[in-house]
Amino acid sequence: MAHCVRSSPSPLCNDRQPMFPPPYPSLVLHSTPFVPSVRFRNFNRHFNFNPLSLQSKTSMQTLHVSLQDPVLQKSQDSLATKAQESQSRDGKSRLSSRSYVWVNPRSPRASQLRQQSYDSRYSSLVKVAEALNSCEPNEEDVSSVLAGLGDNVLEQDAVIVLNNMSNSEAAFLTLKYFQKKLKKPTREVILYNVTMKAFRKSKDLDGAERLFDEMLERGVKPDNITFSTIISCSRICYLPNKAVEWFEKMPQHGCEPDDVTLSAMIDAYGQAGNIDMALSLYDRARTEKWRIDAVTFSTLIKIYGLSHNFDGSLNVYEEMKALSVKPNLVIYNTLLDAMGRAKRPWQAKSIYREMIKNGFSPNWVTYAALLRAYCRARYAEDALNVYKEMKENGMELNVILYNTLLAMCADVGYTDQAIEIFNDLKEAGTCKPDSWTFSSMITIYSCSGKVSEAEAMINEMLEGGFEPNIFVLTSLIQCYGKANRTDDVVRTFDRLIELGITPDDRFCGCLLNVMTQTPREELCKLTGCIERANSKLGSLVRVLVEGEMIEGTFKDEVSELFESISEDVKKAYFNCLIDVCVNLNLLERACELLDMALTLNIYTDIQSKTPTQWSLHLKSLSLGAALTALHIWVNDLSKSVENGEELPPLLGINTGHGKHKYSDKGLASVFQSHLKELNAPFHEAPDKVGWFLTTKLAAESWLESRRTSPELIDA
Repeated sequence: MAHCVRSSPSPLCNDRQPMFPPPYPSLVLHSTPFVPSVRFRNFNRHFNFNPLSLQSKTSMQTLHVSLQDPVLQKSQDSLATKAQESQSRDGKSRLSSRSYVWVNPRSPRASQLRQQSYDSRYSSLVKVAEALNSCEPNEEDVSSVLAGLGDNVLEQDAVIVLNNMSNSEAAFLTLKYFQKKLKKPTREVILYNVTMKAFRKSKDLDGAERLFDEMLERGVKPDNITFSTIISCSRICYLPNKAVEWFEKMPQHGCEPDDVTLSAMIDAYGQAGNIDMALSLYDRARTEKWRIDAVTFSTLIKIYGLSHNFDGSLNVYEEMKALSVKPNLVIYNTLLDAMGRAKRPWQAKSIYREMIKNGFSPNWVTYAALLRAYCRARYAEDALNVYKEMKENGMELNVILYNTLLAMCADVGYTDQAIEIFNDLKEAGTCKPDSWTFSSMITIYSCSGKVSEAEAMINEMLEGGFEPNIFVLTSLIQCYGKANRTDDVVRTFDRLIELGITPDDRFCGCLLNVMTQTPREELCKLTGCIERANSKLGSLVRVLVEGEMIEGTFKDEVSELFESISEDVKKAYFNCLIDVCVNLNLLERACELLDMALTLNIYTDIQSKTPTQWSLHLKSLSLGAALTALHIWVNDLSKSVENGEELPPLLGINTGHGKHKYSDKGLASVFQSHLKELNAPFHEAPDKVGWFLTTKLAAESWLESRRTSPELIDA
């Protein structure tokens, strides 16, 4: 009696399209009479049910194995001998009879039979695939490797070999070889799909597209796996637009995308910039409960972040956790970046703590996102701690991160820290300072009034091959202005014109600011520069400095100027113009400008009234503008008293509690001395920093004394 050995085939990793049944829990033997040409049945045909097999009818298939395998050939010779002995005893061949013998999978015999099964064949086919991956991708070498399979190649053999290949060029030649050997494969699309996987592993999208075209030319109809493979290949190659293109071709070939493909397309549409389609698919995914992977969630968080819907980013993160999808490091890094864009450093801190708690170690991207988040929000100490930790972990910063740190230091007045960071950059040797690096350093030195250091940095910038831009020259003018070097201001302005740089609103604002610090006798030098930079501003400044008449009224000229400049410099212009007026003792002009700033909503909420307190708010004003506002407020209080209006129990002046970032003095300290000069009864509140308070009785007494002996507010 001949015994055909049946064991479990090794499963294929073909995307969501299993070709063969799952592994069987035990070995099953069935007996069959000898047939002259012994072959295992084709794997597409089912066994008849036998109770001894302990297997369901639908899950059992015989495997068609080539007799070229020496181990199997030896086994079959033995089986043939036993079959002949059985025939001589029975006297006839019963071709239709079968019996099965159960073999304990833990017995020594089972191990021997397993070696004779298709598992052994599968291992040898995997080795063939490995040989093909390493051979030269030409027809001769590929055919030489495949010749060892013999002439009786099975379709299943071809699928296993192609499925384990990663060399796309060799895979294509292997496919051609099998197509010739197999003549008419039963399901040729599977051969193409597993070949397509080799192109995906090689990130060869062009080759995958050519393979698709050949499929159509041979009349092979692509299926869902064909498209999902080429779409995933596009995503791996970071070509989301290509993924979208192939996804939208599916209906033309009668393919309906499944949930997995649709979920992947949320990521692809998001990466391709089609935000509306990505969010539409995400809404559908939530309704139909698709399974969404962490990569797609990461893209969704990024989409909401780029569209400035930062709450949407956080909502996606919470939904992901609710669906038991565990966040990975990419998710955390994307969230940190979004919170940095939102200028929410406190939330970035919270997310970072959660990340560490969940066992993730920060990488370079994590630190970079934290650094940007803290620097944008001016969390200087936190940013410097991150920078220190990166250095301790041996992580190298690029010039962009260095510039981000230096820009923050310039904004918060961290001069010493900026110098240390700049020296670290040069010593690291991994990157070189660029124009933005030098610009930040020159700004820091200029705001600190360190003229020689700023000039040295300009020279180093020129030696590095960088021409000073408008930002650098603006900072340099500010530096010379602080040092009262008016001639150098004029020389720097001339240099800007020679370089062909057009002065912008910020540059003109810097010139105007320098005027507030310049002695009266040198103002005419700056007036000429301002006229060349902005004729409208120049004519307005000249009438203030020289008292010349201009066409139309003063207010008309001011209105025309402020209609022509950008919104973000208007408050600075008003502050500087009022400061110039106060310095020149032009109190009436200063009051006119303050009134116009209030009318144009440049200054807002300066005065407030409640039943218990009247207040003057000066936090956002320059010193000259604050003194002018105080002058107007005191006059308003005097008029209220004269008109018999009852003052509230408390009156207060809020100067803010901050100080200038490059100075030890703030508005509060300067204002305190000025109030003493006026003999005003306002005293600094011990429990409210920046507030000066007085009572109704003290205010009325002081206002009465001013009425009988009025004083002008001096700058």
